[in-house]
Amino acid sequence: MQDFLFYLKLGWEHIISLDALDHQLFVLALIAVYTFKEWKKILILVTAFTIGHSITLALSILDLVRLPSDWIEFLIPLTIVLTAAGNIVMKNKKQTQNKTNYYLALFFGLIHGLGFANTARVMIAKSQSIAVPLLGFNIGLEAGQIVIVFAILILLFILLNLFKVNKKDWILFVSSGVFALALKMTLERIPF
Repeated sequence: MQDFLFYLKLGWEHIISLDALDHQLFVLALIAVYTFKEWKKILILVTAFTIGHSITLALSILDLVRLPSDWIEFLIPLTIVLTAAGNIVMKNKKQTQNKTNYYLALFFGLIHGLGFANTARVMIAKSQSIAVPLLGFNIGLEAGQIVIVFAILILLFILLNLFKVNKKDWILFVSSGVFALALKMTLERIPF
């Protein structure tokens, strides 16, 4: 149980800490087009990301998949750029965007999972089963993402209902800001 709690805390910190800006930006870009009423869709979306994250994290720990860390550090903000750009381009095509977002969340989760793989590979001993660490880490990650999602949704609810902000303006504002920050991160991490 102690191992489980250790990895649960590690997963939580992986998304909640100040060093997790890339993950937080990705979650923000991913859910920027949704409202509080669509919380079930958002939960599925965030879970799709966690599933993708889990798959490559497990494959990496088992040493079945390995990419150079400089490429992973480049690809992670690139996924954020693409997600934010998709929000801007597709802002008037919500139905198409909803379907696309599930696949993007899963696929981009695969890339983000590789970002923690090197650390996890070192932490999990060869003789240790990966089931408990992965379960704990992913539950912590999912819980952290849900907290971030609800904080964003509460902010959005206040902006839309109390301050009468236009939802399309919100999507454009948030997505443009995330796009700019993630593009800067991407350009700083070009591996070639």
